[in-house]
Amino acid sequence: MKESKEFSDSDGGELVKMARKAVTEFLRNNSKINDAAFDSKFDFSSGVFVTLNKQNSLRGCIGYPLPIKKLSDGLIDAAISAATHDTRFSPVTTEELDKITFEVTVLTPPVEIKVKQPSEYLIEIKVGRDGLIVENPYTSGLLLPQVPTEYDWNVEEFLGYTCQKAGLEKNAWKDMKTKISKFEGIIFKEETPKGKVVRE
Repeated sequence: MKESKEFSDSDGGELVKMARKAVTEFLRNNSKINDAAFDSKFDFSSGVFVTLNKQNSLRGCIGYPLPIKKLSDGLIDAAISAATHDTRFSPVTTEELDKITFEVTVLTPPVEIKVKQPSEYLIEIKVGRDGLIVENPYTSGLLLPQVPTEYDWNVEEFLGYTCQKAGLEKNAWKDMKTKISKFEGIIFKEETPKGKVVRE
């Protein structure tokens, strides 16, 4: 697969515009967009998340942490799901689309962080670069790399909130039975609804 750094700004623009097109097509016509050129260009497997924001508040976020789908398919599925199936929010309406900004995060494959003691996580994880996945045999939770910078968390807070996302106690990361993996993401987003796409 492409490394994150190999995604050009124009690639990012295409991904974000396709996310918006996919949601618009689905909301207006209840159909899944089909674009052969886009499918051909992004036909490699990659994790991807699509985030929708409305007036600086989250409006939906769904994706695939693991590279289980072609990026072209995963992006379109994630965009539609973020708009219609994020259980934290009511489905997005067509009327809202002009007020929503679209953001796409392309993920590198997650790598388990191997430590001898939990305190080493504080050295191995870098806020602003790494996203986290916390899991045990029963549950898992994920937070994207941009989340801790938005809330000004340090590494310990980032670990705690990712544990909470998994439905675990905040200090579950200190249990050596808890598996913690990190990944990186390259983020492209609209500055304003339907506006210029920039790389974070």
